[in-house]
Amino acid sequence: MMPSTTVSQTSSARVPVVRVRYGTLLQFVPPRRTRLVKTSAERLAVLGCAGLVAVSVAGCGSVTDVVKGDSGKSITMGTSQLTGVLDPAAAYDSGSWLLLRNTFQSLLTFQAAASAPSPDAAQSCEFTSAEATEYHCTLKPGLKFSNGHPMTAQDVVFSIERTKKINDQNGPVELLDSIKSVEAKGDNEVLFHLSAPDATLPAKLASPAGAIVDHQVYPADKVVPNDKLIGSGPYRIDSVENLNGGKQLGKVVLSANDKYGGEAKLRNNKFTVRYFDKAEDLKTALDKSEIDLTDNSLEPNTAAQVRSDQQGGKADLQVTEGDSNDTRSLVLNTKDPLMSNVAVRQAVAQMMDRKALARDVFARTVQALYSMVPAGLPGHTTAFFDRYGDQDVNKAKKILADAKVQTPVKFTLTWSRSRAGSNEAETLKKQLETGGLFQVTLAQEPDWDSYRKGWAESKYQAYIIGWFADYPDPDNYLAPLLINGGAYHHGWDDPRISGRLVPEGLKQTDRSAAAGTYAQIQQIEAENVPLIPLYQNKSFFAARSYVTGVESTVDTTGYFRFWEISRTNK
Repeated sequence: MMPSTTVSQTSSARVPVVRVRYGTLLQFVPPRRTRLVKTSAERLAVLGCAGLVAVSVAGCGSVTDVVKGDSGKSITMGTSQLTGVLDPAAAYDSGSWLLLRNTFQSLLTFQAAASAPSPDAAQSCEFTSAEATEYHCTLKPGLKFSNGHPMTAQDVVFSIERTKKINDQNGPVELLDSIKSVEAKGDNEVLFHLSAPDATLPAKLASPAGAIVDHQVYPADKVVPNDKLIGSGPYRIDSVENLNGGKQLGKVVLSANDKYGGEAKLRNNKFTVRYFDKAEDLKTALDKSEIDLTDNSLEPNTAAQVRSDQQGGKADLQVTEGDSNDTRSLVLNTKDPLMSNVAVRQAVAQMMDRKALARDVFARTVQALYSMVPAGLPGHTTAFFDRYGDQDVNKAKKILADAKVQTPVKFTLTWSRSRAGSNEAETLKKQLETGGLFQVTLAQEPDWDSYRKGWAESKYQAYIIGWFADYPDPDNYLAPLLINGGAYHHGWDDPRISGRLVPEGLKQTDRSAAAGTYAQIQQIEAENVPLIPLYQNKSFFAARSYVTGVESTVDTTGYFRFWEISRTNK
């Protein structure tokens, strides 16, 4: 996804070169025709709204259906996914998208635990050309923004064109890169013309990159202040408090949007998000009941202890554990004279002990990852384990010796933020220095903006970074991170990936059928090692005992649905 200041995870920066992946380098095989139409029967079949508590989500009611027991008090969630900008044209980090998914509608959305998008503001969407270069959506009638203005096809066109025109360097514009043009057909129909087949377009439109804004309110060429945002989602923004001279959000207060015409069933009338710079401050606020719940931002050993206390009946806190789609990697800058040597990069990969990292640093709140695509998605492999296996000093020594690389190999490992604090980087240093093959100097860049600028300018030799996907699709874990240096500017590109395999994957509208293509990409990447996948996060949401509904919204889609959370009488 996006550059993020989260302690627990980060996401992709804007990728100025992603156009390559949509280039017309191949003759594309026509994909099968697909259609997204959400009927009541389908929703009930998929979500089990008639009785499954764990997945009783959007599609089961309206904004007026607030559960009994809600006292009217705001439910407050704490997070360390820091952010500063909320305008959909410029917001591209996990902290902002957390809010935008609850305050804006897109044509499509991801229902709970879904692997494919379904209509939201749209009534139906489908690819209409044999080559998947045209995509047509029909809007639901009667939708309105929170200010009462009607939502029309003109707003959809305006929103897409606005994001592309503003072209914010930190915004999500590249997710819309395959859209050559978009046009309104009357008030309720929208037609997208694509520059090349893009089977992931529905998933991109389901993200906040496809958020629909009011063309009567938003300027076409500049970003709107955070406290002036108007959407059509389940909630409206009532107030915004800033920190750090206005550069960072401190608190955002939301209330139920009485103009909302979607199908989410709100279980609270008010929801507040508070942002914390440190994980320990987040836990303190939870202990003091200053917040009601946390997202997946707790320091891992703290999360593990809360879980243990809950199991032993020792605490008034509960932990909801679930799947997560965010990953963490070690990036090796191939523009650096040392790291340009593939043997050095392969030796680094050979020295990784992911199991120890998951066990000793993260108290098993993460799982070892040997694939750029996380477990649970088509295209997940064990490419790095297949090639390197477990940590092996002798194998690493041979790799370096065969390449005539003098040891110890000296380099600097830079990091910025981590749920585990410095322990993550220190553990990686210790692993690399086992056997005396490497000599690693650690450097921290605590300021997130400086860190992001540093990797963009290729200042670091090696650095630790996280990835929180824009949407649950294997392409989103590969193309944005690999093509022409990718989001983290590692400087590596392979024409087999950018010129053949990525475009080949994008023509497959049946996403599971593309798994073999994405497996090939990962084999090539594991051999060349511009990035080393380290672990895949698990989700640990902590809440006071009176909070309910968290289990209904923790899944691999990356969508945290505020409307699912409620409180018992307290």
